[in-house]
Amino acid sequence: MALSKIRSVRALTARGGGADYHDQGSGHWIDDHIATPMARYPEYRQSRQSFGINVLGTLIVEIEAEDGTVGFAVTTGGAPAAYIVERHLSRFLIGRDPAEYEKIWDQMYFSTQYYGRKGLVINAISGVDLALWDLLGKLRGEPVHALLGGAVRDELQFYATGARPDAAKDLGFIGGKMPLHHGPAEGDEGLARNLSDIGEMRARTGDDFWLMLDCWMALDVNYATRLATRAWHDFGLKWIEEAISPDDYWGYAELKRNVPRGMLVTTGEHEATRWGFRMLLEMDCCDIIQPDVGWCGGITELLKISALADAAGKLVVPHGSSVYSYHFVCTRHNSPFAEFLMMHPDANEVVPMFRPQLLGEPVPERGRLSISALDKPGFGVELNPDVALERPFPSQG
Repeated sequence: MALSKIRSVRALTARGGGADYHDQGSGHWIDDHIATPMARYPEYRQSRQSFGINVLGTLIVEIEAEDGTVGFAVTTGGAPAAYIVERHLSRFLIGRDPAEYEKIWDQMYFSTQYYGRKGLVINAISGVDLALWDLLGKLRGEPVHALLGGAVRDELQFYATGARPDAAKDLGFIGGKMPLHHGPAEGDEGLARNLSDIGEMRARTGDDFWLMLDCWMALDVNYATRLATRAWHDFGLKWIEEAISPDDYWGYAELKRNVPRGMLVTTGEHEATRWGFRMLLEMDCCDIIQPDVGWCGGITELLKISALADAAGKLVVPHGSSVYSYHFVCTRHNSPFAEFLMMHPDANEVVPMFRPQLLGEPVPERGRLSISALDKPGFGVELNPDVALERPFPSQG
């Protein structure tokens, strides 16, 4: 059955939380002296916003069919990504059948390859791709997970990322991933404080709870090896995540060889496309890959990334991206659980991850989410009409 063709594409921006989840007010745990590559400069050590982590804001892509049906998605990228969507990518969508997502993705990627390949351009492509899948689901009256082959389990289970793994345990999550607060520039004293933080949290959670560490690209191989070894032997740390630069595949391969047997090395949040993840997999850089569906190329590309990982015997646990990853995770055997970002300022309550931008966003209860909560057409959420939106670059002509 022929589907209604695409009539228009709109790229909008919003500020304050939501898809750009670092765009928070003061006092939020996500901006409290968390180690980063910029922490080598003391003036940028206390706050990640000080070096511009929240400068882009949220990108909202809307794709409207001729019958008036609108598919949409949110990701990061703000005004720069909006320009790319409106002035470049829209030409590959207008007048097209939404079911042509493979050809559309291919044209978007290779037409921007000379200035894209990763980062901002792939964020923009991801936003378009997710909006296209939302539109396709709405036109067919099916949830995205049904379009992907259907769920392979009845519910999702989650670990929580935030400053309070102990609270995450009380809330029913299977594990808690805490941020690293001190990087190599803070020396052995900082290393000791990191280990003290892990030890304190292990004492609060007990030994029967997954405890993980998010290093946000802040470390070098030597520091990461020392930290991982001590944290494994002393506190049973389950994994060390994104310890070094995402471009340093050789460093990740070395780190994976260095860590104690049984400890997991994870990364991929800031990796993109099948080619980037092929490097991680073929060089044996990690045990789990963590693509963000809003940053790696969208659902269309995540399917290819996941197939590579499955063939390599690796797990795919996407970086927290709310419904956009939930619909995918529930359809893959090699994605056995999902991440939930604790976006409450104190990380001790479950609130919608992309609030205030999405309405109807499901959240886990006792660390679990029934697949029936994802059974609405498309991704099953709506754009909040009370959120102030701007369309900075309307399409010309």
